Amino acid sequence: MNKNNSIKKTYIQEEGMSDLWNVWYSELHNGQSGLTIKVDRIIESTQSEFQRIDILDTKDFGKMLVLYGSLMVCDNDNNAYNEMLAHVPLSVHPSPKQVVIIGGGDCGTLTEVLKYPDVSTCTMCEIDEKVVEISKRHFPQLTTGLDDSRANLLFSDGKKFLEETEKRFDIALLDLSDPIGPAADLFQKSFHQTVFDRLNDDGIMVAQSESPFYNKETVQAMYKNLKEIFPIVRMYLCFMPIYPSGFWSFAFCSKKYDPLDDFDANSFDHTVMKTKYYNAEIHKSAFGLPQFVSELID
Repeated sequence: MNKNNSIKKTYIQEEGMSDLWNVWYSELHNGQSGLTIKVDRIIESTQSEFQRIDILDTKDFGKMLVLYGSLMVCDNDNNAYNEMLAHVPLSVHPSPKQVVIIGGGDCGTLTEVLKYPDVSTCTMCEIDEKVVEISKRHFPQLTTGLDDSRANLLFSDGKKFLEETEKRFDIALLDLSDPIGPAADLFQKSFHQTVFDRLNDDGIMVAQSESPFYNKETVQAMYKNLKEIFPIVRMYLCFMPIYPSGFWSFAFCSKKYDPLDDFDANSFDHTVMKTKYYNAEIHKSAFGLPQFVSELID
């Protein structure tokens, strides 16, 4: 995704008033359109080994985590991204014992995965330890999974980890930022082939696959490559108010299981898992695509 992101700071002076804090966060697509949010305060701003990390406080969205200028998570978006990334494949696979997450530094996906008692181990491989550290401090509701004994947290390059590990996984979740910076290599066909090779014979991979409205070329190329690797590839969608266009996609890629035919609605207990976005009806409807999206990935 080609973004021109910035935190814009301006100060205004109104008659009879002292200087006012007038700070706006803008995330722009190709410098032409995007999302702009008024910032009440900048809580924290730091530079890790890999990227700039900002924590912003806003009225509409609460606290927001911004990595290298791109908005990742916030308090008030109903956790749709993490829930859809995790629950869709976990409600399809009949025995998801071993799960791996590549990326996922805010730990929201990890926390959702570990709501399933059948999961024996969830390995999360995140390159930037500082993102996890800051998320624990500012987004404790997303990081509760870290206290689960089944969580296996690694701070290393996800690509290198999968290339070198001898482990096999039932489910692989690619919880990646946009295909720029540290995540760029993880959107390539060679990496998706590596993931395929590390899955068990009935394994499932799910990857976030950008906005089909703004990122048509990226989406088209990605699905072409995935269909050359996996026998079953289906796109599904969710509403993400903090992401460009508010319209986000995921690639469900499977060696064996169909996301609708093999969906077990009984495997998901809303009263126990307490999701804010995902439920059985959302699971089924998410695979219905607008015509322009269907034509994009056919």
